[in-house]
Amino acid sequence: MLKEPKMVFCDEDGELYDHPFYNMAVDDGYSIRAPHEEELVYLPEGSDVWLLPGRTPYGINPETKGAELVGGVQGVAGFASPAYLRLALPAYVSEDDAPVLPLFAYAPLGWWRNRLVTAAVRVDKSRRQDPCLFDRDEVGQKAKELRKKMPTNRLVQHLEHCAMVYGCRAAQNFFLGREEGPLPTSPVCNSGCAGCLSASPDKGVTAPHDRISFVPEPEEIAEVACLHIGRVRNAVVSFGQGCEGEPLMQWRVIGEAIRLIRKRTKAGTINLNTNGSLPKAVASLCEAGLDAIRLSVNSFQMANYSAYYRPKGYSLADVIDSGRAVSESGGFVSVNLLVFPGFSDRESEVAATIAGLKRCKADLVQMRNLNIDPEVYRELMVGDPEPVVGLRALMHEIETGLPDIRFGYFNPPVRTLVTRRRAAKSGH
Repeated sequence: MLKEPKMVFCDEDGELYDHPFYNMAVDDGYSIRAPHEEELVYLPEGSDVWLLPGRTPYGINPETKGAELVGGVQGVAGFASPAYLRLALPAYVSEDDAPVLPLFAYAPLGWWRNRLVTAAVRVDKSRRQDPCLFDRDEVGQKAKELRKKMPTNRLVQHLEHCAMVYGCRAAQNFFLGREEGPLPTSPVCNSGCAGCLSASPDKGVTAPHDRISFVPEPEEIAEVACLHIGRVRNAVVSFGQGCEGEPLMQWRVIGEAIRLIRKRTKAGTINLNTNGSLPKAVASLCEAGLDAIRLSVNSFQMANYSAYYRPKGYSLADVIDSGRAVSESGGFVSVNLLVFPGFSDRESEVAATIAGLKRCKADLVQMRNLNIDPEVYRELMVGDPEPVVGLRALMHEIETGLPDIRFGYFNPPVRTLVTRRRAAKSGH
């Protein structure tokens, strides 16, 4: 049982310690408090620990049970492994000159029985991105072998760079011949996301990697996709990756690539990770053979959606229409819900989320941590802070309001399901 874990902190040299007096504190977005026992898990294998420079942490006084700032030390945070949803934020106060934090999902840390703990819950059983399953040398050797077989395919070369330089798990899985294969296509975007992973729209916020610099030819895309589908059981191939802009900006190229893929194989799930900005283009891709879509949304309230995505020439209504277009074609609809503790679980957000998921005909909610400096995000969001129900309660409310919906973290293989749906629609 995890009861009253100790506070952890860093000294001036960056050394990590557990505090001899103070207990762990968390920020739930509305109050600084002790973590609830049911929120706590041991920090998952493969997680990272980050120093929070210029930030004074809170601890819980075990005698008064109140939160107190602990001076003279630096705050720390965890970055949980994929498939885990953080349930709270690290509790701290920033100094005036504190630097903007890099784009990670910062979670609170504590110490219990000689192990680090955090506030999180696993939302997907798949181990496809568990760090212990990757051997960088093996990935490099497989990439080298494939480059010799496809020496002119620029997409293979790009994915090798992602796998070896940025450590992209999706690209690494492609070379290892398993799970989901990435198909990045677009060097441009029609959003200006505050937490973009491949561009830096805000001063002080730096993207962790560069964006693809070219548009692959349909044949290059089909060659990569068919290779992956041909060697992976229940394969998924996905347009729309962290190393690109918005794939719908290249929807004609993608449509031709899908047609080439489907001429060569009927197997494998073809998925599109997208902002959903062009519903007519999405409908066209469904006609070409697109099986599934994953719509990225931080909020189903227009003001807060726009504050983060900064859409150029489209609206949240278009995103919802894109989901409906895929559903009406018999396809599978996922919503990549960018979750932020203290915001996503506000009462008004919970109600809007349930209504929005229903409107876009979602089959699956991917509970994804939003990677951004917490203070940057709070400044972006509209309205005064509200009481929060907690992220576990958010999931419960979604399940209650939409009993057929599923939760996850990754894109599942759905080709068989989609084939059946489309056959039923056509009367065959």
